[in-house]
Amino acid sequence: MRILLFLITNVAVLLLISIIFKFLGLENVFYQNGVNLNLDQLLLMSAVFGMSGSFISLLMSKWMAKSSMGVHVIEHPSDPTEQWLVNCVQRLARSVGIGMPEVGIFDSPSPNAFATGFNKNSALVAVSTGLLQQMDADEVEAVLGHEISHVANGDMVTMGLLQGVVNTFVIFLARIAGFFVDRVLLRNERGFGPGFFITQMVAQVLFSILASVIVMWFSRYREFHADAGGANLAGRQKMIDALRALQRAHDPEALPGGMAAFGITGGGFSRLFMSHPPLEERIAALQQQKYSQ
Repeated sequence: MRILLFLITNVAVLLLISIIFKFLGLENVFYQNGVNLNLDQLLLMSAVFGMSGSFISLLMSKWMAKSSMGVHVIEHPSDPTEQWLVNCVQRLARSVGIGMPEVGIFDSPSPNAFATGFNKNSALVAVSTGLLQQMDADEVEAVLGHEISHVANGDMVTMGLLQGVVNTFVIFLARIAGFFVDRVLLRNERGFGPGFFITQMVAQVLFSILASVIVMWFSRYREFHADAGGANLAGRQKMIDALRALQRAHDPEALPGGMAAFGITGGGFSRLFMSHPPLEERIAALQQQKYSQ
């Protein structure tokens, strides 16, 4: 239902933009300058390219996570720690009514964890060796609750769909800008001139930056809810203690691009591009109980 509603919303927004551009006479402006541009077809093409890349990434997310992070999936626990980890994830997954995720460990001295997967009933939850070494059992349980909440909330799918939507608009608006500069401003009358390609590339970079701001804002928003979910599953104080443990570890090593939005912590070179809110804000939100499931 979440996917269906999101797709319906996306189609509605695309249709609204098409209507607005037609109302403003954009197609006529291009036609008068020798460009027979069908905005509906351009929107459809942009949506196909924008959404397909996002869906392919989502479908391959578990494989990419295992490959890029070197995740060891626990199929048969080899020690008490692995057994406890599997049992804890199983209990938390049962509490929120999702299928048992794959459980894995990746080698990193920094305390971190992430969840990924296309389907919330077939996800992957992985923790770093550093997290197991630097946190006690209660804190690890809270981190696992945070990740299970990401899965139960469908955050991986929602983020993938959102990325597909913004990709669609980046492609569409970049091509519109290219046509406008090349044909309307530069008066190029033969094929696609340098103005089209240069403008499209520059516009795509600029629009991609703006799109990243939107995606990262949503990622930060979902983190507060995942923290609240972890607090509901493991206990509020355990979740606060886990976040404080991350503070004591200073700045944990950043996860690769696709994993960053679902890790227990994250960062960026400025607040607008941070996948996670500052730890102190997350702790304050839990203490004040601002956010809930």
